[in-house]
Amino acid sequence: MNIDQFYEADERRRQSAEVEIGTEWRDAHGVRYELNWIEDTGELYIMREPVPPMWEDPFGGIYVEHGAHASVDEITVAVIAHIESREELEAVVRGWSAEMSKPNSIQWLVRRLQEHAGSPPHFE
Repeated sequence: MNIDQFYEADERRRQSAEVEIGTEWRDAHGVRYELNWIEDTGELYIMREPVPPMWEDPFGGIYVEHGAHASVDEITVAVIAHIESREELEAVVRGWSAEMSKPNSIQWLVRRLQEHAGSPPHFE
């Protein structure tokens, strides 16, 4: 879903405080992700730019490119985890600012979420 659909699906998202956890996460294909956490819902979500012609993201989705330039509708949003508190969030992503600038940094996030939840993160 796009960002408008995401916020329309649950009004608590619009009213809640949000914590931005970096805007320059990258995967092995160079696709950029933004990571955010919504306090009232506990949702950790990513916004992902459009992807190369065809590939699988680290969360199990397969995508095909539709055009050369991204519109707001092409930037997708997905909840990848539920984290109950700010303290828990800080524990899960501790060290993120040093990791985000590394190649394929999104894999670091996948590993951290997997360690936290005991299973791989997934899109909801």
